[in-house]
Parts: sequence; C-alpha cells; structure tokens
Amino acid sequence: MLTEFGKVFVFFSIAIIFVVAIVYFAKLLRPHRPTHEKLLTYECGENPEGSPWVKFNIRFYVVALIFLIFDVEVVLLIPWALVYKEYGFFGFLIGAIFLLLLGLGMAYEWRKGDLEWDRPMVKPPVLQKIKSTSTTES
Repeated sequence: MLTEFGKVFVFFSIAIIFVVAIVYFAKLLRPHRPTHEKLLTYECGENPEGSPWVKFNIRFYVVALIFLIFDVEVVLLIPWALVYKEYGFFGFLIGAIFLLLLGLGMAYEWRKGDLEWDRPMVKPPVLQKIKSTSTTES
C-alpha cells in the first residue's frame, strides 16, 4: 500500500516520463531539413551583422517591468468593477484607495523620469582650478 507521499511521487514520475516520451516521439516524427538559412542566428529575413552580444539599454527592461506592474494592477480592477456595488460604500472606498495608490505609483514613476524614453544625460560637475592671487614679496 502506498502512502500519500508515495502517490505524489508516482504521479510526478509518470508526468516526467510522459513529457520525456512525448518530446522524444515528436522528435522522431518531425521533419528534419536543415538549410543554411535555418541555421542562421536570426530567421527573420535580415542578415545578421556583428556580434550577437549586444549591450541593450536598461530602459527596455525598466519600461517592460513598469508596464507589467501597472498592467497587472489594472487587471485587478476588472473584478472590482463588477462587484463593488454589492459591497456598497466600503467596496467603493477600497477601490478608490487602490486607484489612489495606483495613481501615486504612476506619478512617482513619471517624476523619476522612468516613463520618458529619452532621458537627458546627467552632466557630472567639473571642478575648476582657482587662480591664486598671492603675491610674492622680494
């Protein structure tokens, strides 16, 4: 007789075997016709130029993360909009607080400049030499 952990182990073992078997059978059945074009780094019609190790601007990732954060928060508004009348003023107040926090987050990101695509370059301060006005007496 199997314990509960034994049943879970058997379930995961069967799942792993099933996945490996399906991938193996798919590899056997699929056509394999490699050509020069298919073996290139990019298969989009453009010839690759230069090294694939290109440094991307961090702005791409920042904008993507901000989009994901606000997108998920906006998705949370849909269920609230459907049922807030059932909870009366309390439900409306919770949604208003959520929208206020969402607006504050958006204002913070805007104030920081993360929503601007072209951020102005920060010029470091330059120290200037001060001319000495001391006179030497002879």
